[in-house]
Amino acid sequence: MDNYIVSARKYRPDTFQSVVGQKTLTVTLKNAIHQNKLAHAYLFCGPRGVGKTSCARIFAKTINCLTPTADGEACNACESCLAFNESRSYNIHELDAASNNSVDDIRSLIEQVRIPPAIGKYKVFIIDEVHMLSSAAFNAFLKTLEEPPHHALFILATTEKHKVLPTILSRCQVYDFSRITIADMVEHLQYVASSEGVTAEPEALNIIAQKADGGMRDALSILDQAVSFTNGNITYQAVIDNLNILDYEYYFRLTDAILSGDVRGAILILNEILSIGFEGQNIITGLAGHFRDLLVCKDEATLILFEVGASIRERYIAMAKQCPDQFLFKAIALSNQCDLDYRVSRNKRLLLELTLIQLCQLNTTGAASTEEDKKKTLIEPLAVTPPAPPTGQTAPARTAPPVQITPPSAPPSQPTQASPDAHIPVSPTNQQPTPPPAKKLVRPISTSLKGLTDEGPKVQEEQQVHTEVMSNPFSQEDLLAGWDIFASTLDTKIYLKNAMINCKPQLQENHSFEVKVHNQGQQDELLNAAVDILASLRQRLKNTHIQMRVSISETNEKKLAYTTGERYQHLMEINPLLGKLKDEFNLTTDG
Repeated sequence: MDNYIVSARKYRPDTFQSVVGQKTLTVTLKNAIHQNKLAHAYLFCGPRGVGKTSCARIFAKTINCLTPTADGEACNACESCLAFNESRSYNIHELDAASNNSVDDIRSLIEQVRIPPAIGKYKVFIIDEVHMLSSAAFNAFLKTLEEPPHHALFILATTEKHKVLPTILSRCQVYDFSRITIADMVEHLQYVASSEGVTAEPEALNIIAQKADGGMRDALSILDQAVSFTNGNITYQAVIDNLNILDYEYYFRLTDAILSGDVRGAILILNEILSIGFEGQNIITGLAGHFRDLLVCKDEATLILFEVGASIRERYIAMAKQCPDQFLFKAIALSNQCDLDYRVSRNKRLLLELTLIQLCQLNTTGAASTEEDKKKTLIEPLAVTPPAPPTGQTAPARTAPPVQITPPSAPPSQPTQASPDAHIPVSPTNQQPTPPPAKKLVRPISTSLKGLTDEGPKVQEEQQVHTEVMSNPFSQEDLLAGWDIFASTLDTKIYLKNAMINCKPQLQENHSFEVKVHNQGQQDELLNAAVDILASLRQRLKNTHIQMRVSISETNEKKLAYTTGERYQHLMEINPLLGKLKDEFNLTTDG
């Protein structure tokens, strides 16, 4: 019975052509051999299991081959190649720097460098995990590495390039090995499986490649493990069971529950996953990766970043069409934040459940707010016209123009006489009867009154609205009651609430009222909220013709001092000695 050899050793590359996923580097090395332009030192760096040591051995064998092939490969037939394949070559020396990292070990290596090769042109020294050498050993190696004999060639390999001294890096040609892509890894795994007489589903090999994280040695080790578990029939379900990987199906179920806003369903799915034995952090990192995969599947340009089997790819593409971009952006951010907070959280399960609740609210909040906007009462555009002062008089200082909210349909009424504080008439000035309600130009009630001109705001949408016209009379007490009730609802708008509490409306003629405020800030607050205030009063007082005018009280404006200079002058009037104090201490004011 032959001794069993693991796939990572049995299918280790022995030619440049068989190296997986490093075509650029292998072509460069072959061209250097073909052109006879070999450096005296090379540094191969990259992640584990990507072919650094294998390429070093292939390179060492090829440069000593007596009869290389036309495509730059070793012949595997000459004496040098046979000696290398049988591990009896004296031209190639391998040193493990992890266990031979002292100055004495480097000195022993330097003694061997002086001996020329018995067969071939070069004596090659492969030092693996070179970053493990001590600082003293590095310093002892510097001179030999910089100026070795013409027959000596050094190949250093490391997984941690940043730990190698810059003086060593400057003496070497550096080759950075990249992680092997999932596609290349799956292709090689299929070759190994077919060579071993093993049947394997493409999705199963894809999972193995993802689990290997870019390392072919890890992928081949996992493949051997899967073969032992399945007796040579590798399926997707068997691989995820053997490797304890969460099935895609759970992520799709969670996404369906999140998109539909089903909080209870999402929590139940989480409980089902936890009961199987999966760690919470693996769940949330997998969910974040799932949302990322959905995001890259939304566009053909980014679809190349999604490396999975064909059947699962189509399902991801179909699911991605149901997920808005903004939803995926926020979902990835929430999942990533949960991953960051997981280790420091004391109640880890609650953290996962809270994250799922937040995810379920992402897609429902926008839809709910849209429905609320559609249900809002729509009114006609606001018309604001500044009142014309009577002849011989000037308009009051800083007095806001009257605010007019035209009701959806108004009955014929008598025109209002012009006055300094007059309002815009409720009905048109031509005094013609108003036709029955028809299709009207409307806009949402939340539109601000700031910046309106005599022409009124632009029309935003057209919609047919049938609103009952109400003209119930009301008293000053009714107006104050409605005013206070609306003010009591403004818990989050403190400035507006204070303005409404401190400035009470005064009922005037023609269903109108006036509010005298103390300063410009209060005027701006009331003007910004005028639409909502009038809508509330009209509904509560059952009168759709109510109008509001906001002006600044001249008495209060003169009394109150807002700038630093005004306050200083006011204090000077109270105590003239304040000026002497200012002069003696050389004080200044901003006024």
